[in-house]
Amino acid sequence: MLLVIVVVTAAQGISAEAQQSTKLARIGFLIAASRSAISARTEVFQQGLRELGYVEGKNIVIEWRSSEGQLDRLPALAAELVHLKVEAIVTTGSGVTRAAKEATVTIPIVMVQDNDPVANGFVASLARLAGNITGLAILAPEISGKQVELLKETVPRLSRLAALGTSNSPGVSQASKEVELAAETFGVKLQYLDVRNSKDLETAFRTASKRRADAVLVLPGAVLNSQRKQIIDLTAKSRLPAMFPFPEYVEAGGLMSYGASFTDLYRRAATYVDKILKGTKPADLPVEQPRKFEFIINLKAAKQIGLTIPESVLFRADRVIK
Repeated sequence: MLLVIVVVTAAQGISAEAQQSTKLARIGFLIAASRSAISARTEVFQQGLRELGYVEGKNIVIEWRSSEGQLDRLPALAAELVHLKVEAIVTTGSGVTRAAKEATVTIPIVMVQDNDPVANGFVASLARLAGNITGLAILAPEISGKQVELLKETVPRLSRLAALGTSNSPGVSQASKEVELAAETFGVKLQYLDVRNSKDLETAFRTASKRRADAVLVLPGAVLNSQRKQIIDLTAKSRLPAMFPFPEYVEAGGLMSYGASFTDLYRRAATYVDKILKGTKPADLPVEQPRKFEFIINLKAAKQIGLTIPESVLFRADRVIK
């Protein structure tokens, strides 16, 4: 009986020691838009971590921070994560990455969706890194050109295109240049409309209608993404075909979107975090580019504005919402 008690006690001691030695990793996840606006993406990221053996509350803690579309809040939120001494910070866009970069030069930063990390000054090149930043690039400028091409095929009469963007949002200047080049290639006159807050949206759409725009292209940006529903409602009210940067717009009732697969990017971001938590330095993890792209069409939205999608365009879609 005494032997059994000794064995059980020893086993309990070993178990307690093992539990104490289990490291609880802590990472930060910094978002410019609201977390609910990209919930599908963050769920994929969390699933990616689970597939790699991370269980929230048991061996990993995620500190979520969102600026709710207010870019001026990002520096303070980044500083907050640094103060918590997280082991890595996951960032969701150029403005977010810049805030994290200015907050720390030692904590590894994993970009999930930067449009051009070289041009933005985050890395010297995609292959050779020297600092604390790595992750994934989404090639937004090239994507913008493809979006114009798809709009032209969908709306053959397209001659005037209104592009909605936030001029002070990182990456928009470069993306708008690519849109301008693509528009010129297809003989389309481009109208750039600056949207810095929700109050600018109705004015922008009135201007687009006044200038007889045939379609709208929405550029990526936290301000626009946080006003997704209003933008979708305004495109329907104006009866304007619209190309959006992210699938969430189309799933919420927008017409179409084309871009890198965020499901793929966010799952791959989890592998970067895993490698960093296991000791790999960011400089040893080259920045990767998208492997998958998605073209999504919402037929309900097309019907709402009286638009017939050509069969050739439907055939190219990766997903059609009916």
